[in-house]
This record gives sequence, C-alpha cells and structure tokens, in this order.
Amino acid sequence: MSIPLVSVFMLAYNQKDYINQSIESILSQRTDFPFELVIGDDKSTDGTREICENYQRKYPDKITLVLNDKNLGIGSNYVKTLDRCKGKYVAICDADDYWIDSYKIQKQANFLEKNQNFGICFTNNYNLFPSTKKYPRNAKKIPEISDFQELVYSNYIASVTVMFRNDPLPGSMKSWMCELPYCDWPTYLWVLRNNRKVYFMPDITAVYRKDFGTSAVLRNQKSKIGEINFQILKNIYSITEFEDKVHDLEKSLLKYKIGLISSYNKEKKYFKSFKMFAKLMISKNFKVGTKFYLYSLKVSIFES
Repeated sequence: MSIPLVSVFMLAYNQKDYINQSIESILSQRTDFPFELVIGDDKSTDGTREICENYQRKYPDKITLVLNDKNLGIGSNYVKTLDRCKGKYVAICDADDYWIDSYKIQKQANFLEKNQNFGICFTNNYNLFPSTKKYPRNAKKIPEISDFQELVYSNYIASVTVMFRNDPLPGSMKSWMCELPYCDWPTYLWVLRNNRKVYFMPDITAVYRKDFGTSAVLRNQKSKIGEINFQILKNIYSITEFEDKVHDLEKSLLKYKIGLISSYNKEKKYFKSFKMFAKLMISKNFKVGTKFYLYSLKVSIFES
C-alpha cells in the first residue's frame, strides 16, 4: 500500500450495534488519494473486535487494527492509536458516529493542501439523540476562521467532523493525556501552537451520536467537565512549546476557575467552590472572583 495522505482514526469499545455503519461510511469515501483506517479497539467484549477483524480481513491494505490485550481506557487508547496513523492528515470518526458525505475527506484534504497556514478543517454535522431524532448543529456562532486564541476557551469542534495535520504529540503531553476521558481538544491546541488557523466548512458531512457513552455521563455533571478542561490547560501551561501562549492560557484558566465556582455552587458542592474562590482571593483577580462567587452562591441558596 502507498503511503496514505489521510489516516482515519477510530476508537472502539463495545459498540457492535454501531460500528458497521461507521466503518462502511469511511470505506465509501471517494478520493483521488490513498487513505487508511486505523481502529483502536480497547478490548471489547461484545463482538466489536470480531467485526473489526472481519473488515480487516476484507480490506487488509486499507484497515489497520490496534488491538489492546487489556482495557487501557480512552486516553491511553487514543494516544496509542494516533501513534499508528501514518497520514499527513488525520480525520476522526469514533465507532458510534458516522459520515454521510462521500467526499468529506477529499474536500478537507483539498483545503489543507492549498492553505498551508491552516492546521485544522472541520465541518457541520447532525446531532443524533437516543430518541432517534436528528437535528443539524446550530452553526451561527461558529467562526469561519479562528485560531488558538478562540479554541483555548472551549472546544467547538465536533471530532467526527475534523481533519488536522498529523503533528506528532510530544512525550510531555502523552504522559498526562493517557489519563483523560477525551483527548481531541489538547491535540487541536498542539496543532495550533505555531499560529496555524482553523477553518469551518459549513457542509454537513457527519452524524454525531449525542448523549451516548462517556460523554453523556460527563454532561450530567458540569463541574466534572470543567475540572478536566482546567487540568488540561494547567498541563499545557507547563509545556515549553506553549510559552508564547501564556497570556491566552492564563485568561482561559481564569474563565474555568470562575466557571467551576459557579458549577460547584449550583451542584451544592460549597466546600469545593470556596476552595477555588480562596485561590482567586490571593491573586490579582480578587474582585472578579468575589463577584462571581457571591452571585452563584446566592442563586444556589435561593434555588434550594
């Protein structure tokens, strides 16, 4: 097989009901370049692995399997599988999502090939809910062109729609990313560290299953997502390659501290909220922290 221009990256774990549709949507891509599908199965026990093996036997030149002997968890499986991607670009499609545009990766690769100052290209998508209702994502607030300065505040890129330059992660990031329940956001920030830009293509190319699996559990507790993102930013802040992004990282860290104060109070975790507030009290952000702490505490008490 010739070296692929694009590696399609898929994580799988106990998704036998969805993975056929996901794999077929990738194999149906029409391109004028070679691409590969790299599937990282995290020791599935429901038949998902056997489905992957059957596909690999049918398409040995197209599909690479990364089969874990034991369950590593999402972060470690992500890092291990991404390391096996050989393409110049990487596209993500998890085993419970799927693509609906046969020219998805062709259009994105064309854009990135012609625009070397861009590191990421993503598209619009449908959100599919457990009720089977499907709605297009509201793209009105998604910037057409953005960069590190915007993405460092929140991840507005749906992973099933993304393509990014395959810029190998440093060991200093892999060590802590292995512990995460999701790794796409820090990967994007790494790709953008050298002032590359992000392009949003309005085409609807994919379907994202919303409120399924790990993401559904995390969304039930807003403070948990805030804690994870806050820790991601703290880790990135300590990495040498991000030294010229310190100002943006500090502003984002402040935003997440304030958000956590509000979330903790809303969830009646008053001690955690006060601890975060205490950290702000000894910083130059005392006034801002006090305002949000007292307001969120008041709202929490009166809503009880």
